Amino acid sequence: MSDYLDSIQWTDDGLVPAIAQAADTGQVMMMAWMNREALAKTVELGEAVYYSRSRQQLWHKGESSGHIQKVRDIRLDCDRDVILLSIEQIGGIACHTGREHCFFRQYQEGEWQVVESVQKDPENIYGKS
Repeated sequence: MSDYLDSIQWTDDGLVPAIAQAADTGQVMMMAWMNREALAKTVELGEAVYYSRSRQQLWHKGESSGHIQKVRDIRLDCDRDVILLSIEQIGGIACHTGREHCFFRQYQEGEWQVVESVQKDPENIYGKS
């Protein structure tokens, strides 16, 4: 049996997009990137671990906020180039803006409108930066 990581069509820079979807509602919570190490850690821990392109390092979702994503299921799409994580979002907040999910802007009449409210002030989640 081949290594499951070798089955993935990684980008030239060794990444694959990963979509986190709430297991109970189907709501798309967020999209992030994974490298081989992040996906292997996700499988090992049963919690979402991503790769931060801006920080160039692994990012265990919830490590600073406490809003961990417990992974219930991992799927690979037909082209083998997108990961879908079925997750339980601990604390109910997936977005660093303090919202339930990252898709809080909606296209309306030629503009992006904020249509989801902040559930918790990010300063109360992460502290002052």
